[in-house]
Amino acid sequence: MDIKQLKFLIALDETRHFGQAAARCHITQPTLSMRLRNLEEELGLELVRRGQRFEGFSEEGERILAWARSLMAAHDGLYAEAAACRGQLVGTLRLGVVPLAGFDPMRLVQLFAEQHPNLRFQLFALSSEQVLERLARNQLDLGLSYLDRLDREHFDSLELAETRMGLLYDRRHFQFTSPALRWESLIDLPLGLLSAGMHFRQSIDHSFRSRGLTPSPRLETDAVHQLLQAASAGLCCAIMPLNSGLADFTEHLALTPIEDAHTLAPLGLIMRRSAPRSALAEACFSEAASLLLSSPAQLSR
Repeated sequence: MDIKQLKFLIALDETRHFGQAAARCHITQPTLSMRLRNLEEELGLELVRRGQRFEGFSEEGERILAWARSLMAAHDGLYAEAAACRGQLVGTLRLGVVPLAGFDPMRLVQLFAEQHPNLRFQLFALSSEQVLERLARNQLDLGLSYLDRLDREHFDSLELAETRMGLLYDRRHFQFTSPALRWESLIDLPLGLLSAGMHFRQSIDHSFRSRGLTPSPRLETDAVHQLLQAASAGLCCAIMPLNSGLADFTEHLALTPIEDAHTLAPLGLIMRRSAPRSALAEACFSEAASLLLSSPAQLSR
């Protein structure tokens, strides 16, 4: 067994396709299949269910996959730790971000990139539950998520901002003259909202219900870019976080604050407490904490 076989196994899990996994690993598909069969033979287990195409992992394969991720994280962490001991920070920082976070994740990425030019980044759009799950399984280095259900025994956190809300609309299709809008004025608008069950949507529903209002969204989706497309087309107005950078995508979009509109919990940067914890995560978390303490406006603006 070698580390490349584990990398191939993880690539197959992430792509769910033999050809795409091979392309990601810069090898041919027959080579990928052969190396995975060699791994199965060595372990004496069928890991991958095969048919005409990839059909998933066996129960044993799922268990081996969890170990493979831990070993790969330890492998990458070892090299990152060695670089940190030399005064360098290299590697890939994996950051999980909840949709419609009231904090632009690019501020953090820009901060870390300025401090560490050799750092690379992977960003994943995930639910708050998925962020915590992947942090716990060491599939992420840091998470940008809500702090209401955080297990403080297993995670460190840094509160970044209260997520306030506004109404995003295209000026070519809608006009609002008030500096701030009331929830009551939104109920008859064609609204575009995130899918039910997502934290940001739960906060919106709570705000409406607490005022005895029941919205009938024109559009619901779990993809932020679809909300932006629908708003730009004039199909709907979307309730979005302030200070997220979303209103800057086109010159026609505007974002007007909604009175007394905020999420049920603050947003924060989250890092797992237990080892192995990457040097990248520790360094970036520490830098964000120092910046927030010394110059909070730089992160919250």
